Amino acid sequence: MIANGQLVGLHVNPNGGVPKLAVNSLEVNKNGCVGDKQNNRKHHGGPQKAVCLFCHELLEHLSNEGHPIFPGSTGENVLISGLDPETLGPGVVLEIGDVVLEITEDAHPCKKIESSFTDGLFSLLSHKQHPYNTRWYAKVLREGHMSIGDEVHQLQ
Repeated sequence: MIANGQLVGLHVNPNGGVPKLAVNSLEVNKNGCVGDKQNNRKHHGGPQKAVCLFCHELLEHLSNEGHPIFPGSTGENVLISGLDPETLGPGVVLEIGDVVLEITEDAHPCKKIESSFTDGLFSLLSHKQHPYNTRWYAKVLREGHMSIGDEVHQLQ
């Protein structure tokens, strides 16, 4: 194990879109988070983009800069704390509760999340423009359950 963090937020939206609403626990299967819907399946969801991850420290940083961002407002399902964002990227495997995820790619920001940013600057979450200011998509290697407060183990 490389590092440990903590699960500090879980979010779903049964109607799709953003913001996603806070829940205390979540069942995760190969197709994603039970109770969460993606309205645009071309760009979101499916086995390779089953779960969207975001670092709490980045959310706090953006909020402290004056952006109206809040947990769930950028479409993340899982909000984690305590991991170094520079160690996250495609191929990284995380164990959260019973669930094992493998990061597959960065989640490109889109206009749907612009209300989380002053002056609509949603490109602040563009991995290409701002490395490590990134939400990540992950595929599910092991289905299961996760709850707020679970440890996050970075396995590789």
